[in-house]
Amino acid sequence: MEHLPLFLILIIILGLVFDFINGFHDTANTIATSVTTRALSPRTAILIAACANFGGALLFSGVAETITKDIVNPFSLDNGSAVILGALISAIFWNLITWYFGIPSSSSHALVGSISGAAIAAGGVHILNYQGFLGIVQGLIISPIIAIIIGFLIMKIFQRTLKNLPLYKTNRRMRSLQMVTAGLQSFSHGTNDAQKTMGIMTMALITSGYQNSTAVPFWIKILVAAAMALGTSIGGWKIIKTVGGKITKLTPASGAAADISSALIIFGFTALKLPVSTTHVISSSIMGVGSAQQFKSVKWGTAKRIVLTWVITLPLTALLGALVFKVLSIMM
Repeated sequence: MEHLPLFLILIIILGLVFDFINGFHDTANTIATSVTTRALSPRTAILIAACANFGGALLFSGVAETITKDIVNPFSLDNGSAVILGALISAIFWNLITWYFGIPSSSSHALVGSISGAAIAAGGVHILNYQGFLGIVQGLIISPIIAIIIGFLIMKIFQRTLKNLPLYKTNRRMRSLQMVTAGLQSFSHGTNDAQKTMGIMTMALITSGYQNSTAVPFWIKILVAAAMALGTSIGGWKIIKTVGGKITKLTPASGAAADISSALIIFGFTALKLPVSTTHVISSSIMGVGSAQQFKSVKWGTAKRIVLTWVITLPLTALLGALVFKVLSIMM
C-alpha cells in the first residue's frame, strides 16, 4: 500500500469509511430482533455482531469478485478512479442521510446505484455489463420477496411445534436460540455486505493498473473486515428501533424465526456469489413473521415507508453518482 498513489489511497480510505458506516448502519439490523426481544443486551449483541462480522468478511470473497466485474468491466473503464471515487462519495452521503433519519435503507442499493450512475456518466449506458448488472438487480429484487415467504413459513412451523408449551418456557428457549441466531445472522452479513467494499477496492486497483485479476488481495480483506467490525461496535440504535419494533411487535419466537430466515437467505445468495441487501432481507423476514402471527400485526405504514426508500434508493443514488462524477471530472 505504501507505493500506491495518493488518489488511490483516498479511494481506499473512502471505501473503509463506507464499510465503517455500513457497520453501524446495516449491522444494526442483524441484532435488532435479539435486542428488541431482550434475548441479548445491546452491549452483548454488538460485541457478538462485531466478531461475527469480522469472521464472515474475512472468510468469503465470491460476492466481491461479482461486484468487481459484473456491474462494469473494470479492464475497459476509462477514468475509473473518478468513477469509483464518485460512487463512494454518493453511497456514503446516502447512507448518512438515511441513518440520520432512522430509515433502514440499503447500502447495497446505494453502492450498486452509485457505481452504475457514475459509470454511465463516464462512458454511456453501453459501459454497463448488462447480463451481470441485471443479475445483481434481480437478486436485490427477489431476495426480500423470498424473505417474506421463508419468514412466514418458519413462523408457522414454530407456532405448530411450540403451541403446547407454556409461554414462559417458549420465551426462555427462544431467547437462548436467539443468542445463536444473532451470531449467525451477523456472520452472514459479513459474508455478503463486506464483500461489496472489497469488490470496489479491487476494481480501483485494476482501473489504476496495480492489479490484473479480480481476486481480492488479503490486505484488503483485513482492512475491510476490521472497518466493518469497528463500525458494528458503535452500533446504530435508530435503525434497531425501526427494524426491531416499528414493523411488527416481536416476541422471542418471532425474533428467532426472522433471524433464521434472514441468515438462510443471505448465506444462500453468498453461495451463489450474488450481493443482496441485508437490510431488505431482514426487514422482509420480519414482515413475513409478523404476517404469520396476524396480518394486522404488521405496521404496514412503516413497512410502506421502508419499501418506498428501497425503491427510490437505486435510481437516486445513480443520479447522485453521475452528478458527483461530473463534478470530480471538472475538478480534475
